[in-house]
Amino acid sequence: MAADSIDLNSVVTLVVHHKVRRQALASYEAWLRRTVAAARLQPGHLGVNVIRPDSGGAMFTTVVRFAQAAQLQAWIDSAERAALVREVSPLLEEGDHPLIHNDAEFWFTPARGGVRPPPKWKQAMLTYAVICPLTMVIPRLWAPVFERYPALAGVVPSNLLVTLCIVVPVVFLIMPWVTRLCAGWLSAD
Repeated sequence: MAADSIDLNSVVTLVVHHKVRRQALASYEAWLRRTVAAARLQPGHLGVNVIRPDSGGAMFTTVVRFAQAAQLQAWIDSAERAALVREVSPLLEEGDHPLIHNDAEFWFTPARGGVRPPPKWKQAMLTYAVICPLTMVIPRLWAPVFERYPALAGVVPSNLLVTLCIVVPVVFLIMPWVTRLCAGWLSAD
């Protein structure tokens, strides 16, 4: 699917938690590289984020986005993924734990099953704190380009460019990092 024809309302996310045996970390990293490369080749694949454990930890969280639920399901049901899961199973303490999300809450998915996600108000506050400054800075960074190329300064092209420059770093870089940084606050009652 072409990037310009993606319906953001249909984007789905696969979140996989793996608790890796300490002695298997190097083998797991090699397996993870192969698996990420295989996922990137799948139709509808939009991106992968790997949240590695803090020093001394062993819980890896992999976030894989697909353009449509059917495309994600095809990857989940594929013989290639089944073989990869069989291969990694001996390296894990608690098995493969895939969760499918069709909204932005995957940023706030707890690292362990059975743990409640943070309250919606905390999710909203953290998301607002990340996005608000970007909405003030990014348009100013584009201003010289819009002055030089007035065709890009129109409502539609300027909003497309500014929104792209906010959404991509928020989804792929900032929110995974911020949710790790604020994990204690998010999980506190």
